[in-house]
Amino acid sequence: MLNRLIVLVFCFLVAVPAVSRSAESTCFTCHSKDDFRGRVVHRPLETGSCTGCHNPHVARYKGLLNQQGAGLCYTCHTGMGRGIEAGKVHPPVLKGQCLVCHEPHVSSRKNLLRAELETSCFECHGGLKSRYQVSHQPYSRGECFSCHRPHQSEHDQLLKAEPNKVCFSCHRLVELRKGHQGYPASLGNCLTCHDPHGSKRAGLLRNMLHEPFRQGCRSCHEQRGQTPDTDSCLKCHAEVGSGRFTIHNHITGKKTNTCVSCHSPHAADTSDLLRSSQDKVCRRCHQDTVSRYRDSLYKHPEIDKCTDCHEVHGSNELAMLKGNGNQACTGCHESQGTFTHPVGSDIRDPRSGQMVSCTTCHNPMGSDFKYQLTYSGAQDLCRQCHKSY
Repeated sequence: MLNRLIVLVFCFLVAVPAVSRSAESTCFTCHSKDDFRGRVVHRPLETGSCTGCHNPHVARYKGLLNQQGAGLCYTCHTGMGRGIEAGKVHPPVLKGQCLVCHEPHVSSRKNLLRAELETSCFECHGGLKSRYQVSHQPYSRGECFSCHRPHQSEHDQLLKAEPNKVCFSCHRLVELRKGHQGYPASLGNCLTCHDPHGSKRAGLLRNMLHEPFRQGCRSCHEQRGQTPDTDSCLKCHAEVGSGRFTIHNHITGKKTNTCVSCHSPHAADTSDLLRSSQDKVCRRCHQDTVSRYRDSLYKHPEIDKCTDCHEVHGSNELAMLKGNGNQACTGCHESQGTFTHPVGSDIRDPRSGQMVSCTTCHNPMGSDFKYQLTYSGAQDLCRQCHKSY
């Protein structure tokens, strides 16, 4: 009986790590130790090093923290802090919001996660369904990290590797070929047909099928191994072809910028057959623009809806705007352009000779000045043109 009691006490001590004498004799005279017990304990707490994160007397930050946000975490997790902005970075990480996902003291879960992985991810990624009629097994088990990295990656969607390599890490190519009899090319580009999370269709086939794909591969792939080009698409979508003759356009016909750069030729989640959500498709090429204005103090609301302001295929207007710099804005801001500063084709910017428009003074992508002004509205903006004042 005594031996069993000793074993139970030993197991309890292992499960609930003790804290050092310094924390025992100071912090826990006021803070209940019961609030700091758990299966997984943050190392500074486990060793009683409360002052590693907190100042016991006075601090600039809430909770008497020595630093704020990720800056505090990176004092120990130095590897995470170095080069974190390289590649694709998870937005909470980019904003230094470690506690969105992690507990600072104790947790019942590995890596001090606040909740089960599936629950944590859905708190932000609410657009995903928790369950599908046909679900990918890792997804249904909440194993997001089977395919994604939680902090940073060199690949889109924070994938561990290129999409095909991620798929082939579980799905053997020899077995996949059996289910793709008659496929007119080497297997690859899995996501142009399959949804990696779930679908209404067997085999995780995406819900919206390109009509030629529904009818059979030969509609586009006349010969085995043949890769259709822009001209192949325009045989059916002739109305889109006019975009090729505009001054600024996406449809160049070059291998690096074809229809399938943005659209899936086989299947997708939406009727426009975009490879992903609109903002993600645009960011694949325009990440530099997004990054440039990411930290602006003043941003245009709903900036992710690129097509509210821009044509998707081609335009004769600068930046492929829908209409000129006034028309694109007054579609929503109806009262603007009819009062205050003169705008329009009769008013010219003395710096460039171009028409004065809303975008002459405002940057819709983002600015550090109120009303998204390109310069301070106090004097600097006006003096760009009115130098004599």
